[in-house]
Amino acid sequence: MQKFGIPRFAGAVSLCLALGVPGVASATEGYFALAYGPAQRGVAGAGVAYSVDPMSAAINPANIADIGHAMTFGLEAFSPRRGFDANESPPLPNGGADSGHDWFAIPNFGYNRPLEGGGALNVMVYGNGGMNTSYPDVANPNCGVATGIFCDGKAGVDLMQMFVSVGYGRKDGNLSWGVAPTFAVQRFAARGISSLSGSSVDPTNFSGRGYDISTGFGLRAGLKYEISPQVTVGLAGQTRFKMSKFDKYAGLFEDAGSFDIPASISAGVTFKPRSDVALMLDYQRIFYSNIAAVGNSNTNGLFGAKGGAGFGWDDVDVVRIGAEWQQTPDMTWRAGYAYATNPIGKEDVMLGVLAPGVVEHHFSFGGAKKLNERDTFDFAINYVAPHKVKGPGMFNGDVELDMHQFSASVGWTRRF
Repeated sequence: MQKFGIPRFAGAVSLCLALGVPGVASATEGYFALAYGPAQRGVAGAGVAYSVDPMSAAINPANIADIGHAMTFGLEAFSPRRGFDANESPPLPNGGADSGHDWFAIPNFGYNRPLEGGGALNVMVYGNGGMNTSYPDVANPNCGVATGIFCDGKAGVDLMQMFVSVGYGRKDGNLSWGVAPTFAVQRFAARGISSLSGSSVDPTNFSGRGYDISTGFGLRAGLKYEISPQVTVGLAGQTRFKMSKFDKYAGLFEDAGSFDIPASISAGVTFKPRSDVALMLDYQRIFYSNIAAVGNSNTNGLFGAKGGAGFGWDDVDVVRIGAEWQQTPDMTWRAGYAYATNPIGKEDVMLGVLAPGVVEHHFSFGGAKKLNERDTFDFAINYVAPHKVKGPGMFNGDVELDMHQFSASVGWTRRF
């Protein structure tokens, strides 16, 4: 196995690793998911100022106050198609490769119950995952007798997240508000990149250590105000989630394995020109650059050191538009579009080889069929258009990342 001790390249690789981490269970914005339930995915994740079912609280906890007594289950089949093309850019094999493991199942659950005195309780369990890579142990002339895209056999990353949220919401006049303390669990593994461990303060905890677990807490909160029966505005945000360290990857992530979940803030407006139509416009900013392991430059010294190399990510801005039309009392249709800025510039293209999350344009379609007075079936289909980013290789040549995504989700909601 050959060793490559180029800080910039190793930095790039570790970012791709991070990309395989959090919030990328469905169509992705950096590594935050587009949405966490089929009703929300149908409008491209919009809904800061609009509530549908218990999973609406994942967008804005203020929605808890308007949901009523309901329970929902959902399941998403998520398929990220990703890979790279390398042109005379060792150690990557010329011509590139595509990742395997194309399908992932992501469940969600939510329960909302009004309380005496005007408040309401909400419980949600939802996850992120599927933004991983698994490259085969390909022949690679750049590796001598070794094989694999990084001369270390099969290569890839796998990171999943689970969130458990218990929230409280209340409506006082035209103002709704909500808070939701949230417990998070992250699971991460990396393999096939030991050839880069020469740029780490802890080479033995850089690659191939199996799965590691990280846990922590954060707080989400929001407001929603009904200006008129036609217009509602909303504001929501989440704090930084302070997570325990990935000890098995103390040589990969900054400060001996630190990998917190970044804060974010969202604002939105919903306009109802008619009683059967809702139009939504949301904006979100995700503060990736405030997390040292994500935002530090990949030239900030060695990996794993305090203040050391990170992934060089910029913050991400997301704009969403969504529409919901109730065609009949039993049938509702949804559609949406979201645009997310890409946190990875061409100068950091090598970071994305293991998780090329470079997509920007998200298209959504869905609906809801009322089965009876209590039960509703929701569905959504999401397509993320192909997007490519091309930049310089490690020593010479160039590398082009490419990705597109599909997902289909279904859900069942019962009202009590």
